[in-house]
Amino acid sequence: MNSRFISLFIIITTFFVATSSCKKDPYNVNVSSINADVSVVRMETDLFETDPSEIAQTIPQWMEKYKEFFQLFGYVINAGEVSDPEFAEELVAFCTDRQNNNVYSSIMSKFPSVDFLEKDLDMAFRHYLYYFPDGIVPSIFTCNTGFNNSIILSDTIIGIGLDRYLGSDCEYYPMLGLYNYLIIRMNPYNIVPDVMYAWATTEWSFDNMNYSTDNLLTEMLHEGKLRYFEKCMLPDIADTLLFGFTADQMKFCRNNEDQMWTYLMEHNLLFNTDQFTILKLVGEAPFTSYFTTESPGRAATWIGFRIIESFMRHNKNVSLEELMRMTNVQDILSGAKYVPE
Repeated sequence: MNSRFISLFIIITTFFVATSSCKKDPYNVNVSSINADVSVVRMETDLFETDPSEIAQTIPQWMEKYKEFFQLFGYVINAGEVSDPEFAEELVAFCTDRQNNNVYSSIMSKFPSVDFLEKDLDMAFRHYLYYFPDGIVPSIFTCNTGFNNSIILSDTIIGIGLDRYLGSDCEYYPMLGLYNYLIIRMNPYNIVPDVMYAWATTEWSFDNMNYSTDNLLTEMLHEGKLRYFEKCMLPDIADTLLFGFTADQMKFCRNNEDQMWTYLMEHNLLFNTDQFTILKLVGEAPFTSYFTTESPGRAATWIGFRIIESFMRHNKNVSLEELMRMTNVQDILSGAKYVPE
């Protein structure tokens, strides 16, 4: 093999390696050596399979088994403090309510096993420990909340209301007066994304971040950070699932990224502090009224995510932990060098 051919081969190989490395998925990290030991405990079976006449005397056992979550659940179903004399009566009433029992039957039909949840949450929290080695893996429980809550949270606990994930075709949801744009996100496959997003909101709640100002850009970037965290925990998640958009809504965002960003700038909305205006751009809605009816609600949060992605792409020395703690919005925006596609 002559020297010119060898040199050419080296150049081509080097170019290929460099090109391949540039395209490396930043979310793809090796967590094979990390143990999260996630287990999911089903509280709904204890409550609804116990003879109602034995519930009161069984409460101390449940307090020992479920600890803080048992009290949190009491608040969710409006049973009050576990120590209150009326608590047992309220819990019995909840567990013997006809609709609650029908819903429990639906839960057991839809979720005869929660092994898939345990597996997916274990993988998600392995990613969490990769980025946050000193992080706490919460205790995870499922329950029937009487349609009150999807996710129940504390610093060390996650509760999942399975009654809120019976599927978008569940007959109960329209009867409850829920909007369709919310119902389409009440499926079993929404649980893990909802859990990881909710977990992020406990660690980095907007109110505790102490941003210098509360304007649209701040809320866009804060939500963008939460979604970026979620994507890091669930690297294979589809964007439609990550944002709760339909395929058409996702297509709208991708096709109109530049137009939406331009609109926000030209109408001086980025630094707007009016909460009503902000809510119309980052709050739950069937669509974002500042854009078109084809847009999804919360469309501005997707732009916030795109800015955060751009920031992390241009600042590879910044860790996820450092990103989540950042409060200087101008530093993020300038460091992102964001150019909408």
